[in-house]
Amino acid sequence: MSLDELMRQRREKLAQWRALGIEPYAYRFEPTHHAADLLALGAAVTEAPGETVRVAGRLMAIRGHGKAGFAHLLDGSGRIQLYFRADHLGESFRRYELLDVGDWVGVAGSLFRTRTGEITVRVDAVELLAKALRPLPEKWHGLKDPETRFRQRYADLFMNLEVRETFRRRARLTSAMREFLDARGFLEVETPVLQPLYGGAFARPFVTRHHALDMDLYLRISNELYLKRLIVGGLERVYEFSRDFRNEGMDRSHNPEFTMLEFYQAFADVHEMMDVTEALIAGAVERACGTRQATYQGQILDWTPPWPRISMLDAVSDAVGESVRDLDRARLERVAASRGMAARPGTGAGGLLDELFSVLVQPGLVRPCFVVDYPVELSPLARVKRGHPAVVERFEVFAAGMELSNAFSEQNDPEAQARAFEDQGRRREAGDEEAQQMDHDYVRALEYGMPPTGGVGIGIDRLTMLVCDARSIRDVILFPQLRPEEGRAEIDHEADEETAGRAGRGSAT
Repeated sequence: MSLDELMRQRREKLAQWRALGIEPYAYRFEPTHHAADLLALGAAVTEAPGETVRVAGRLMAIRGHGKAGFAHLLDGSGRIQLYFRADHLGESFRRYELLDVGDWVGVAGSLFRTRTGEITVRVDAVELLAKALRPLPEKWHGLKDPETRFRQRYADLFMNLEVRETFRRRARLTSAMREFLDARGFLEVETPVLQPLYGGAFARPFVTRHHALDMDLYLRISNELYLKRLIVGGLERVYEFSRDFRNEGMDRSHNPEFTMLEFYQAFADVHEMMDVTEALIAGAVERACGTRQATYQGQILDWTPPWPRISMLDAVSDAVGESVRDLDRARLERVAASRGMAARPGTGAGGLLDELFSVLVQPGLVRPCFVVDYPVELSPLARVKRGHPAVVERFEVFAAGMELSNAFSEQNDPEAQARAFEDQGRRREAGDEEAQQMDHDYVRALEYGMPPTGGVGIGIDRLTMLVCDARSIRDVILFPQLRPEEGRAEIDHEADEETAGRAGRGSAT
């Protein structure tokens, strides 16, 4: 039977409900229990009808005809069985006969246990709360195609109940992070999403137009520079869960709209922020999963601190079989060329080192770890490392081959920051579209004086992937970006990886 025919039949039932004088879209219903509460009663429920309860949810199955029938009701906590009997309901049994799988109902009845041992509600009264005109996917073509699941997340949530647990786990993760930071005196703040000048990361922005001001604005690629302005203002510990936007390629670990946690602490440096970061993430993983060990794609990730510290310079040198610690561009070009890699326009020695790291080292970083010793070229907002001016005081967290976090000893010398922005400008002129722009107002803020500060950004979507064993970032975003639905070809979960553009380093998206 076609979808149109199935929906026609349901509309006929909708008319029959109204012919009975019943509005099929209710204003309210007051449940007394959730399904999980009733199932938790266990042995206290007997075959003899007992406590009267009221539950509400979506009908996921209906079976039985004639004078009796069973149904399964799904609410926010789980499923419970319903039992309808004609001799018990009387005239109201007609309502049962007009129900379809997918309808939202509220029922009142007595709790009992069937002969097979299943806890069940014997329905005394039933109310239709919302008539489902569209049949559930399993009654038509199923809901297995990943892109259909992401596009129709509302259906995915009631057809694939494990998806609900993914987003509950994500909520526990972020809740634990908030509690951790609040307990340490951090203040949660909000900074602009629309920015007159984008910065704080290497990425291409989305551009929009503000007609009243007659100016272009950018969806933020990062909130870093605004949060550090607050440090200048005397808010010594701040954090924000921010929606950021980067106009770049999409693959299993990149979505153009994503969530970051960024936090900044005055009077701290990158070493103290390492301790804070591993404690924060380990505690949040434990809250979300019940343990500090989580399995991801068959690999056990142990988040228990302390995590290893790995030098990027040492790791790449070991991977290529010769030392590149001096960041000699000619040597790095030769090493990259021998592996079929070419430098992007405007890329210096640091960019070449980063490309080699991404290809040769990063995929093997399975256990949670810190990577340190990033070249100055890659980090215009960080302070140079004490005793090693070619690299900066920066770390990134990696696990399962993915970057999760990025952190600095923040640059607080306004003149050094201005020079770093000017160098980025030269790189833009040389063809590096992702190089950062000069932000004169931010330099002006630093001229008022910013205390020594440590800052950290954590990609919430990627961290959720790891604690939920999700292969794609789209599995952990309720409504990920997708191609237009009209005329699309059926594609598999990762088909867009092949055409994805380069995603900016240090993005943790």
